[in-house]
Amino acid sequence: MPSSTSDASSTSQPAQEMTVAIQDAADDRRPARKPAICPTDDDSLTPLRERPRREINRQSWEYVVRSGLAGGLAGCAAKTVVGPLDRVKILFQASNPQFAKYTGSWFGVVTAMRDIYSADGSRGLFRGHSATLLRIFPYAGIKFLAYEQIRAVVIKDRSQETPLRRFFSGSLAGTVSVFFTYPLEVIRVRLAFETKHDSRSSLSSICKQIYNERPPAVNPGSTHIDVSSLSRVAATTITATTATIQHATPSSGFANFFRGFTPTLWGMLPYAGSSFLTHDTAGDLMRHPRLAPYTTLPRSSTSTKPSNPDKPAQLKYWAELATGGFAGFVSQTVSYPLEVIRRRMQVGAVVGDGHRLGMIEVAKRIYGERGAKGFFVGLGIGYVKVVPMVAVSFFVYERGKVWLGI
Repeated sequence: MPSSTSDASSTSQPAQEMTVAIQDAADDRRPARKPAICPTDDDSLTPLRERPRREINRQSWEYVVRSGLAGGLAGCAAKTVVGPLDRVKILFQASNPQFAKYTGSWFGVVTAMRDIYSADGSRGLFRGHSATLLRIFPYAGIKFLAYEQIRAVVIKDRSQETPLRRFFSGSLAGTVSVFFTYPLEVIRVRLAFETKHDSRSSLSSICKQIYNERPPAVNPGSTHIDVSSLSRVAATTITATTATIQHATPSSGFANFFRGFTPTLWGMLPYAGSSFLTHDTAGDLMRHPRLAPYTTLPRSSTSTKPSNPDKPAQLKYWAELATGGFAGFVSQTVSYPLEVIRRRMQVGAVVGDGHRLGMIEVAKRIYGERGAKGFFVGLGIGYVKVVPMVAVSFFVYERGKVWLGI
């Protein structure tokens, strides 16, 4: 009996050793697993960075929401970086009486910022910034998501990547965004324009003030009509026409929040169009085969390899900032005169006699005051502000799309 037991055990040992050897060989053939990303990851789960990315349709609501979120965050980051410069530029453009002496030199910009800081501290440099963020998030979000959607319709493939189509897509996207957010821009400018300690307004009070502003009424008695040369019927017609025009033209209310809207639209066409056109063109140059090894990130360094082979390679941080900065320089140059006219119209009830002037009238007044140079007042600080602002905006947007999986 003992002998039979020892024979059975000796027979099973080779079988067990063979089973262990087979399992070891199978383990050797398995690829080595990387450590879990976080301690709570289960060994049976594939790390997140190894999972293939799901391509999102550009026309889907998911893509619209994510691109809008990335654009809104990009706009807020860019505006925060240049908040102090933005306020000084508004004061220069709108010819604030207390800061008119600082215009015309780079030292004036520094002196103006120093005076604002000494009087109000850092809060003075960011006065109106809350209204800025309130406006810029929907503005930038709508602008970027509109550009993505319009571009997908206008430019369907590589063969349609023409400068005209890019310019048109950017211009239309800027027009859509400014149409929905322009009242917030008027509020922001009015908050930034105020400098007097005893007349500072809150966000709600400045809204009420703008809503209730009325242009000075035209006194019918001041209109001298030579009755001897005109019939009584003609004189009566002129008086009735004047009264009808005053009654039909909105003198107050929600229309006040759209002061300067016409030059804004005209200015947005070259600004947004040239901005997106320049950025995309400069990005193509940065991705040229001769420059790509120095300006683009290798595919392996990104989170995952894009499933769409037509998607352009991601630029390095300095290359992305350079393309955005150059786009800001070009767009600011071509649209600045219209921006000056827009600022003067937005603060029309604060500067001057309160009459609501049209775009042509404001342009004539600016030219009469300073000549052609009047349309470029504050352009230097405009460059200092817009170049880093647009650079940061495009950089955060492009990185945000990667973070959000689009």
